[in-house]
Amino acid sequence: MSLVKFNNRTRNTAPYFNNVFDSLFSDALNKNYGVSKMPAVNILETTEDFKIELAAPGLNKEDFKIELKKDQLSVWAEKKNEQTDQQKDYSRKEFEYFSFARSFVLPEGVDTEKINAEYINGILNITIGKKEKAKDEHKEIVVS
Repeated sequence: MSLVKFNNRTRNTAPYFNNVFDSLFSDALNKNYGVSKMPAVNILETTEDFKIELAAPGLNKEDFKIELKKDQLSVWAEKKNEQTDQQKDYSRKEFEYFSFARSFVLPEGVDTEKINAEYINGILNITIGKKEKAKDEHKEIVVS
């Protein structure tokens, strides 16, 4: 069973017609159904490097800013609202322009000179190379 809000101001004139539009435009526009402000991230470690995949569809590569301070990699993005000369009279507008910031603490053994980023099909791919010493530090320990 679902509850429906009634607007008492318009109830006397055409209750069913007005209530449908009141609930549509007041409730639906004020909620973000399933929209997350923080993009999803996949992190993969291989023998050669680390890969960070950040899902951010609808952006351009110019919208991103990536910065490295000590051992912290920060990613910012801001979708800028483009102003047009023609003003449009929307009856409903759901496009949202947003920004986000994510930071990642890098482990020891990364080569800060080997960091590359590319934005393809809505996914920002960041590749962080490992130092040669970090690649070779694998050994098996036998339990006695």
